[in-house]
Amino acid sequence: MEKHIFFDFNGTIINDVELCLTLLNEILTKQGKKNLTVEEYKKIFTFPVKKYYELAGIDFSLESFESLAKWFIKVYQPASLKCGLYPHLKETFAILKEKGYKLYILSASERNNLLEQCESYDIVNYFEDILGIDNIHASSKVGIALDYLKQKNLKGEDILFIGDTLHDLEVARAMGARCLLVSCGHQAVEVLEKGQVPIIDSVADLLRMVE
Repeated sequence: MEKHIFFDFNGTIINDVELCLTLLNEILTKQGKKNLTVEEYKKIFTFPVKKYYELAGIDFSLESFESLAKWFIKVYQPASLKCGLYPHLKETFAILKEKGYKLYILSASERNNLLEQCESYDIVNYFEDILGIDNIHASSKVGIALDYLKQKNLKGEDILFIGDTLHDLEVARAMGARCLLVSCGHQAVEVLEKGQVPIIDSVADLLRMVE
């Protein structure tokens, strides 16, 4: 198995699905729109975020996407420190490190916010690097990944990427890496199945697959 494992963060490590749904429904309520169930949310969640907002029924003529995004992060960030990680992840990370795997986080989140979350959950020391948006050169998660692989001279065939959305699969393919998707996150299983890659319940299930 590959010796470098990259993890998405939201919905893969941190269990923030309910929080994101709650904030989405707050916006919908303000606009007089129907709230979504978690099942409905997982079926429409996608990237870019603006597209999934549109699918949810948000009207940007009432409030701009930029304004909503600023409000979301302002409310989301402190609340995210109380969401919790998915079960058994710290033990999983510790065992993977003991077995010699090098672990990384790759997220489209702003890096300072991401570091605050990782420090709050006391998981920083499990990872070689925690990669978020923090420079003008990486315009996307794909850009961050490719810049990092070049910088560290890492090869895609040595990397396993684990995420919870089809966008994570796109990132893995851009890296030339193998991909596993987890079904506990922001997209429904029937959506993930379109990627035609292995799906596991959570990152903790990875231990059954490693040497």
